[in-house]
Amino acid sequence: MPSPPSSLRPITFGVQCSSPQSPTARSWAELARKVEDLGFTRLTVADHLDEQLAPVPALMAAANATSHLRIGSLVFCNDYRHPAMLAKEAATLDLLSDGRLDFGIGAGWMRSDYERAGISMDSPGERIDRLEEAIQVILGLFSEGPYSFSGRHYHIEGLAGLPKPTQLPHPPLCIGGGGKRVLQLAARYANIIGLNPKLTAGVIDSSVGADATEAATDRKLAWIAEAAGDRFSELEIQVRTQIVIITNERHAVAESLAAGFGLSTEEALKTPHALAGTSEQIVEDLLYRRERFGITSVGVDMDAIDTLGPVIAALDGR
Repeated sequence: MPSPPSSLRPITFGVQCSSPQSPTARSWAELARKVEDLGFTRLTVADHLDEQLAPVPALMAAANATSHLRIGSLVFCNDYRHPAMLAKEAATLDLLSDGRLDFGIGAGWMRSDYERAGISMDSPGERIDRLEEAIQVILGLFSEGPYSFSGRHYHIEGLAGLPKPTQLPHPPLCIGGGGKRVLQLAARYANIIGLNPKLTAGVIDSSVGADATEAATDRKLAWIAEAAGDRFSELEIQVRTQIVIITNERHAVAESLAAGFGLSTEEALKTPHALAGTSEQIVEDLLYRRERFGITSVGVDMDAIDTLGPVIAALDGR
């Protein structure tokens, strides 16, 4: 496999802030400013139909409360909106945030969303087919001039696609996944590729452990490199880190994680989807993963905001 992409790119951090407790306009703005002040690069919001905030207004409010914090969808579910409407909403977000949008889109995975809303959850292959057409439509509408498209799922006829986004040729496109087909789709279109465990079952449980190991990560990067070709070196590799624990009992935590996810202790220590140890050990883990896999973008949940502050400070300039 080719060398990992952009191994010397600075390590950046994003926070998934979809479900703050008892949110108000004031508390949401304060959270966004805190994320920015602690040195995180981006604030992201998911796209689900449970208690989480809706992504478009939440991201716009976060941008309004900050000056340089990037905002991101992690990720819009393609099946919830027509791509022509999503292109318009994303371009407006980018325009009104002065070009701070990272635009993430996916095929959809959370079975409970589909079931509760009465949306048909087609096979993964069908959803990925539809996603690829949607990406073509959205990128076409971001480009100059009227755009037309005729596919199996979408038909666009001379749509101007206004307003246009501020970032050219378009906001950075983020696509993540765990399977070969979606990662190779990401390799062809995306600027940021998220490495995730496979979520074929539509839930996050112990079944994802085997697809979160170093060996699984190597396999995913090989798929990406194969499909990306010459653009592989330009890609930003992202990973969602589900667990962040500052502790002096690194091996004890790893043993607990291993038991819950069907891994060996060594596999639990080395998975790129968890961070456990002292701040210094976590810094070394992140530097190792940048060198080993080219991972330079790390996404964490809200409960890790304060925990990661010292880590971000220690990584400054490295």
